[in-house]
Amino acid sequence: MEIKGDNYSVSYDENDTSIYCKGSFRLRGADEYDPIIKLLNDVAAAEPEQITLDLRELEFLNSSGINMLSKFVINVRKKGSSGLTVKGSQSYPWQSKSLKNLQRLMPNLVLEIH
Repeated sequence: MEIKGDNYSVSYDENDTSIYCKGSFRLRGADEYDPIIKLLNDVAAAEPEQITLDLRELEFLNSSGINMLSKFVINVRKKGSSGLTVKGSQSYPWQSKSLKNLQRLMPNLVLEIH
């Protein structure tokens, strides 16, 4: 499953239950994020044992995108059946700061920033 925009792509690999986000999420509001939100919700609804959210190639994420990811993490936490690992990159300074906040929403979330 893959979603492509002008400057971004989001794909889900069922084999390793990983969601890959690449490019820049500069979308305006929840409406433009709807296809991505649907993909995230579908993955959470499938309740795999482990979900990996790979953001290492996501260069930019605006406040609407942070809100979307926060709701996804809360959704996974509420279901309680999937572990969640978030992978980030030190190459993008926003990731170290913003991704740590996701651990507050789901304390057992594994955050890997390299």
